[in-house]
Amino acid sequence: MSRFIRGAAVALAATLALAACGGDGGGDDPLKGGDKGGAGGTVTVGSADFGESEVIGEIYAQAMEAKGIKVERKFKIGAREVYYGQVESGAIQVFPEYNGALLARVDKTSTASTTEEVDAALKAKLPAALEILSASKAEDKDALVVTADTATKNNLKTIEDLKAAAKDMIVGGPPEFKTRQQGMVGLEKVYGLKFKQFKSLDTGPITLSNLTKGQIQAANLFTTNPAIAKEKLVALEDPKNVFGAQNVLPLVYKSKVNETARAALNAVSAKLTTQDLIDMNGKMETEKADPEDVAKEWLQKSGLV
Repeated sequence: MSRFIRGAAVALAATLALAACGGDGGGDDPLKGGDKGGAGGTVTVGSADFGESEVIGEIYAQAMEAKGIKVERKFKIGAREVYYGQVESGAIQVFPEYNGALLARVDKTSTASTTEEVDAALKAKLPAALEILSASKAEDKDALVVTADTATKNNLKTIEDLKAAAKDMIVGGPPEFKTRQQGMVGLEKVYGLKFKQFKSLDTGPITLSNLTKGQIQAANLFTTNPAIAKEKLVALEDPKNVFGAQNVLPLVYKSKVNETARAALNAVSAKLTTQDLIDMNGKMETEKADPEDVAKEWLQKSGLV
């Protein structure tokens, strides 16, 4: 939906490197130049610094390449706090996004929760240079996850059930979870939860290890993480929609992405499902498969290449 902030030095280096690409990419206007897009007829695709974002970025890149569009990849940039400005400036022209998390970035006061509401709010609030394309059915939401033992001991089924136990629990997750509305801020504001401590970890393996070893009692994991099922963890229900819709969709710098590219990207959204994300994450995490190969396999299976 990740999405964690890398170390300050790494984030700064990534920002400077991308800024060197130039604000609008220059070159041909893809809306007037056939299948060209971006600088020198190239569309730059980015990704955040976690496997799911990278594999979706690869899917977008390969889908456009199959239509004859030249693509440059700038993957593993960091969290939204780092990469969003690069998309807004046009240094990156296509980025795999999660609609709810993106809305929280551009409108911290929005109460939209369904896919339709979130997409409509995004279209109203995004800067004029940016556009969201079609949302997929694939959804990767933040979740508050506990072990089966913790759930049983405290009779936990929903986040609301944590109210009595929260004061004795340490929550772990990526650093930005502490300050986001779709995180600790929203959990306190909406559910009234006050935890013993927040432990800054990562978006996946370190947080998971801390949870299974009992070093934390609740964790922020993403719902497409295959370890939730594998480790028999419990993702608590979110009846008040703190986390809301998190559909995968392409965020584009609209003047640099032509109709051929848009059609290729929308075709991906029409096919991509949540189970696809779980399966692809499993291949990358368990089988150590390369995102490029995983993306190629999915595109072939989906009949898009």
